[in-house]
Amino acid sequence: MQERTVICDGFSKTYAMTGWRLGFGIMPEPLAERVSLLLTRSIGCTATFTQYAGLEALTGPQEQVEAVVAEYRRRRDALVAGLNEIPGVRCRKPQGAFYAFPNVTAFGRTSDWLANYLLEEGGVAVLPGNAFGDGGEGYLRLCFANSMKNIQAALERISFALGKL
Repeated sequence: MQERTVICDGFSKTYAMTGWRLGFGIMPEPLAERVSLLLTRSIGCTATFTQYAGLEALTGPQEQVEAVVAEYRRRRDALVAGLNEIPGVRCRKPQGAFYAFPNVTAFGRTSDWLANYLLEEGGVAVLPGNAFGDGGEGYLRLCFANSMKNIQAALERISFALGKL
């Protein structure tokens, strides 16, 4: 399995290094040589200070990362539980990043329409699921990288707005 496994990851979310555009890959050495050649000839090299920051992030203390992950789990669980209490909304617990992707097909509207409606009627900004491809139609994307207070307020506003439909 190892000879055909490729893992790509980045530092944006785990280490709060958004915008630094630093990532890494783990793959078989023959493939790594070709990928390295492709990257150095197509996009150049990441700034040295960014590479050092990434190294520090990987090798330094991880307690803060663990604390942030635990807090995001708490926010995720609150958002998903709150969404699932709203009639017509079904949401599975996401396992990555900090976005929930609830199913809202029960409302019989497009995800574009619902996203606009929630913004206008509830004052809550969400993204329509179809912004991520045709398979996302009938879903909305909500971010839980926010305070618990704002998440609770958003849930109340979403529930109120959808309750009018």
